[in-house]
Amino acid sequence: MEIVIHHNPACGTSRNVLQIIRDAGYDPVVVEYLDTGWTRPQLQALFAAAGITPRQALRTSKSPTEELGLLDPSVSDAALLDAMLEHPVLVNRPIVACANGVKLCRPSGAILDLLDNWPPAPWAKEDGALLIDELGHRLPE
Repeated sequence: MEIVIHHNPACGTSRNVLQIIRDAGYDPVVVEYLDTGWTRPQLQALFAAAGITPRQALRTSKSPTEELGLLDPSVSDAALLDAMLEHPVLVNRPIVACANGVKLCRPSGAILDLLDNWPPAPWAKEDGALLIDELGHRLPE
């Protein structure tokens, strides 16, 4: 199964999701979107497939969202998309696409919903918190 992860290597959640995918035996296509940027059709397709709106995909912390006035609920989806194209960091991450669906994987354990195979148990995030216990059960985050 081909897996594409829209990844920010500076983000712990994104790093955890990428490691889960790799530890589960997949070789994902990694798109570092801060370098490549986005296109409007790409974002529209990803959001539609994930069942989320641009507002739901908007990163509100550690981004210029507030300074750009994007927190105001009257800002349209079109204006949010325009801002995301100009400032790729405004898109929350990681977004993962594969044959099993498209998902904004926050928290990082959300990736498990898309994977046919999971990493060997137990599996811990980079901060040491267990995500999969010794019996192979997913733990709450």
